[in-house]
Amino acid sequence: MALWKEKTENGQDTAPAQEPVVAATPVVATPAAPRAEVKPKERHESFFGPGVTIDGKIEGDANVRIGGRFTGSIQISGNLNIEKGARVKATVNADTVAIQGELEGNVFAHAQVTLLESGQVIGDIKAATLSVAAGSRMRGNVEFGWSKAESEKIATIRTHDKGKNGSAS
Repeated sequence: MALWKEKTENGQDTAPAQEPVVAATPVVATPAAPRAEVKPKERHESFFGPGVTIDGKIEGDANVRIGGRFTGSIQISGNLNIEKGARVKATVNADTVAIQGELEGNVFAHAQVTLLESGQVIGDIKAATLSVAAGSRMRGNVEFGWSKAESEKIATIRTHDKGKNGSAS
């Protein structure tokens, strides 16, 4: 849009060209339904480090990090991290399991098992997904790609069978 007047060939002033004015139509915003925010469940982490030896059972709704030695069973609704240098001899049932140390026993993970470079497993692994780093070692059977419901069903069946005859099949 020009801000000055222009002269025609015969010397008359012309008004600058006017752009048509379009009336703005008000837009009525309909309020969106408030979204129910899903807050991640805050889990506390329990940790015992090198030099600590525990025999027993770990249960609960928390994350667990093991840096020492543990013998028994682990059944948590959280994440299990086995640190480099840790030695665990247990049946493990958790959401995710990351292994940097040594684990002897079967692992049932609802989400993921990560076997890191320094990790070693002697036992079976069943998880929805599995990541294996170069340099890690394992001796046992592996099943992955299962849904959470299928993993829970198998864990329940094995726990039930163990109660009947004293050993998992």
